[in-house]
Amino acid sequence: MVTLVAGIDSSTQSCKVLVCDARTGHVVREGRAPHPDGTEVDPRAWADALGRAVAAAGGLDDVAAVSVGGQQHGLVTLDETGTVVRPALLWNDTRSAAAAADLVADLGGGQAWADAVGVVPLAAITVAKARWLADHEPGHADRAAALCLPHDWLTWQLAGASDVGALVTDRSDASGTGYYSAADGCYRTDLLELALRGRRPVLPRVAGPAERVGETAAGAALGPGAGDNAAAALALGAREGDVIVSVGTSGVVSAVSATPSRDPAGLVAGFADATGRHLPLVCTLNAARVLDATAALLGVDHDELSRLALSAPPGAGGLVMVPYLEGERTPNRPGATGAIHGLRLTNSTPEHLARAAVEGLLCSLADGLDHITAQGVPVRRVLLVGGGARSRALRELAPGVLGIPVEVPEPGEYVAVGAARQAAWVLAGGTEPPRWEGGAVRRYEADPVAAVRARYGEVRDLTEGTIRCR
Repeated sequence: MVTLVAGIDSSTQSCKVLVCDARTGHVVREGRAPHPDGTEVDPRAWADALGRAVAAAGGLDDVAAVSVGGQQHGLVTLDETGTVVRPALLWNDTRSAAAAADLVADLGGGQAWADAVGVVPLAAITVAKARWLADHEPGHADRAAALCLPHDWLTWQLAGASDVGALVTDRSDASGTGYYSAADGCYRTDLLELALRGRRPVLPRVAGPAERVGETAAGAALGPGAGDNAAAALALGAREGDVIVSVGTSGVVSAVSATPSRDPAGLVAGFADATGRHLPLVCTLNAARVLDATAALLGVDHDELSRLALSAPPGAGGLVMVPYLEGERTPNRPGATGAIHGLRLTNSTPEHLARAAVEGLLCSLADGLDHITAQGVPVRRVLLVGGGARSRALRELAPGVLGIPVEVPEPGEYVAVGAARQAAWVLAGGTEPPRWEGGAVRRYEADPVAAVRARYGEVRDLTEGTIRCR
């Protein structure tokens, strides 16, 4: 008899549910439902989407275990009765940028934060959103008896709990708050109090990687869940030396490491993974939607965008796109806009613009890879995943810009698969997750194109908000 497990991916844009064979990881059935747009969302919309995605997946009454992977950093506030106080502030809400800068100064600089929790506050980080709440909505801050993250809240909902003292999280998601130290394995409640101007709400208990934290109404075991990047790494079976470049709503460069990272510049966040190891990570705000925007600008679909990009020469004839279309998180420029440099009559073509967009996106990710290796993290291989990895141009140009061969697994819902694998681990027990069958992986190689990186480096910091020819 086949034992089934379910993995849930509650992402920025949608909720995906995969029901898998616990032994092999084979996907038996699946469902999805969209989330509302915006940078703040009522968490009850996530619960509604989860219900619709579960129904589309044929229900969960026959599964033995469930885990939730979710978007990181979102601030969910609950009152003493467990009622949502205000819509959750999501990772891509940049109104907390000034609050983040104030917090860095309050503790004495980036080094102090890196030493304390391995994370220097930026607008995306939860602790900065807590400071924004305290300063701009003190009434809501007063009512917030508990704080949690999106995946914590959904796990709590699946357990049917109402007591905020029953909230549970895991190391990977807690490490993205700015008030949990993955290196030391504990909350820094003093930093949360600093952010909240002395308030001290309840925080979720941090569970072990394969701990059973409760059960659903149907009796399925609940795993602790994970942040989306850690869940994807778990799905891919990433090991020490593996770097995952994920091109989705955000761009993420992360690496499995045995040791924590402490970057005082705040470029690399010292996160944890879902197995007890560490996941130093660089996140950008602009990734696949750079391709979406360029395709829309040119009036073409993604296949044609790739064809155009691959028909232009390396370096796009000197045309460079700095892809900070929604501000940027790494580098920390929340007020930035995109910039186009080097426009000439000879490169004023759809082909050159398409190439510049793909190369600009890849250069931004290559900067992230440089930041990771600067922390002493070894790189054995690069795995390219996410919706953007479906772009032929991105796949073929990536090894040249990143300067290393790239392996592209079959497209898949890796966050949901990782959550399902954790659920299977909860059932199986042991110190390592069960081995699951992997799909085909295609390897891409190309000679490094140092000139593309060099040209991008020349213009990247010239302007934060101007379309400029140079």
